[in-house]
Amino acid sequence: MRRLTRPPVTAVVTAPERPRTGDHKPRSSGRLKRGLIIASFLAPALLVLGALVAYPIVFTLVRSLYDRSGDNFTGWQNYVTMFTNETTFTAIRNNIMWVLVAPVICTVLGLIFAVLLQRLKWKTAFRLIIFMPMAISMLAAGVIFRGLFQENPQLGAVNAAIVGVQNTFTDTANYPGANPRKDVGLTAEGGIISTESTVGTGTVVDLPLIGIRQNNLPETAEGAVAAPEAGDDQISGTVFLDVIPGGGGTQGALEEGKSGLPGIRVDAVAEDGSIAGNATTEPNGTYVIEGLDPGGNYRVALPASNFGEGAQGVSWLSSTFINAVVILSYVWIWAGFAMVMISSGLSAMDPSLQEAARIDGANEWRVFTRITAPLLAPVLVVVFVTLIINVLKIFDLVYVIPPGASKPAANVIAVEMWTVSFGGGNDYGLGSALAILLLVLVLPSMILNIRRFREERGR
Repeated sequence: MRRLTRPPVTAVVTAPERPRTGDHKPRSSGRLKRGLIIASFLAPALLVLGALVAYPIVFTLVRSLYDRSGDNFTGWQNYVTMFTNETTFTAIRNNIMWVLVAPVICTVLGLIFAVLLQRLKWKTAFRLIIFMPMAISMLAAGVIFRGLFQENPQLGAVNAAIVGVQNTFTDTANYPGANPRKDVGLTAEGGIISTESTVGTGTVVDLPLIGIRQNNLPETAEGAVAAPEAGDDQISGTVFLDVIPGGGGTQGALEEGKSGLPGIRVDAVAEDGSIAGNATTEPNGTYVIEGLDPGGNYRVALPASNFGEGAQGVSWLSSTFINAVVILSYVWIWAGFAMVMISSGLSAMDPSLQEAARIDGANEWRVFTRITAPLLAPVLVVVFVTLIINVLKIFDLVYVIPPGASKPAANVIAVEMWTVSFGGGNDYGLGSALAILLLVLVLPSMILNIRRFREERGR
């Protein structure tokens, strides 16, 4: 029998292949292609940012180190001038006031409007009314508020309303410029028109006046007529305008064509200077003073209050109130923005938390302070910081609303920068320094806002 033998097994060892250098080419070319694609998308934005943001900032910083002409290097001299100039201090002070007042009022009003919006039936109409000023340009809003707050009641709606209310509660009429007719026994002293001598009760005393324009007469004025005979305890008469339109007539005489002066207070002044009685003239100018002592002698007088300028408007656009008016116009515009932002935060809030608190017995104030406000804190911070950035750059309203005499009192940094550079100063070095100051003031708020956005995105 033949024995079978197994052939020997031979181990074959193969050396590891060296990596090919060509294998890296597709990967590196892919990265390069991807980088080119990213660069092609970013390049336009970077170019625009560089041309419109980076270059102007660098150029302004360099320009602030040169003099008015831009030829001579002055170092920090423009910054020294800026901080030693009284107008700059006024502008900085006003900017601080803006930052402390305007964002707070806008945020609080926006919060109130947003909370009320949840309880109103006509939500859309209310939101439209509050947000509508945002659709108006700052320039147009400035023109509107400058017209509303004109001092002349014939032009300014606010003062027209104030004067209307004052006239409603005032009994006397006002005839500025009135004077007595000469040689009729009347005298004027200290604004008071009176008889030169005393008269007894039961006497009719007519008081002819001049110096009053026909177009200043009240609409209720009627033609002057003779007063009724006076009783034993009375003094009567007629107060009239001693002028006939078109000319003619006898001076001092009560006759047809002359107008009575309604609403004038007439006093009976005793010999000791006390007022024994008074009356107010009717539309035809007649008056009757009653309750006097029979047989007594009195001087008939028209108080100076009859001849004042009357109710006048408040000088809202003066240096005293101009900042309040400008801030009010800003609040009128931007309260709608705060309302919309906070309303969006309220709509994203889980209402079950508020309902659970109400079920546990919490009143509306505790629900608002313990649940609603804390949950709205991120939105409130964003709104507040955004408004701070906006008011630091305020220009339009401050430039349009104040008249010439009030502009220095309402000055802010942005307006001062424009005035120094382009508004007649032609000092671009100092204007550039003011621009850098404004940038430094705005940067912290911008950085805070950007960090808030990043934190919100990371959650």
